Amino acid sequence: MRRRLLDVDSREISLIAYRVMAYVTGTGLVVLVCIAIPIDYLAHNHQPVAIVGALHGFFYMAYVVCTLVLAERCRWRPVRALLVALAGTIPFVSFYAERKVTKLVRAMGPMPKRRPGGRSHPDGRSARRPEGAADEQPDLRA
Repeated sequence: MRRRLLDVDSREISLIAYRVMAYVTGTGLVVLVCIAIPIDYLAHNHQPVAIVGALHGFFYMAYVVCTLVLAERCRWRPVRALLVALAGTIPFVSFYAERKVTKLVRAMGPMPKRRPGGRSHPDGRSARRPEGAADEQPDLRA
């Protein structure tokens, strides 16, 4: 049975985006290090490094954004998010990190469902405002 997009939680969507960018970034880095840089040194052709390097840099920025979004959804500590983001700078490590992150996120399970109207309290009160607080803001104009 196929799941509808509305049935998929934001953590799973963030994980899919992260996984795609991890593979794209990792592949670009491997092509840069294993193909473009040797061509640069052996054939003195700077064009492949310029093209693949620029593409890898662009994709790495998207990878970092996807990593930060996933880290926010999973409530990771900053050190973990930094290490996962740095995995896109070392050849082949982004593939390893992707597998570990996927396993970790899937073990966390789905995100808890939000109540309608954004209220987190069962009786409809806002969790941010203490009971008995004034609904109106005081007039601070002089």
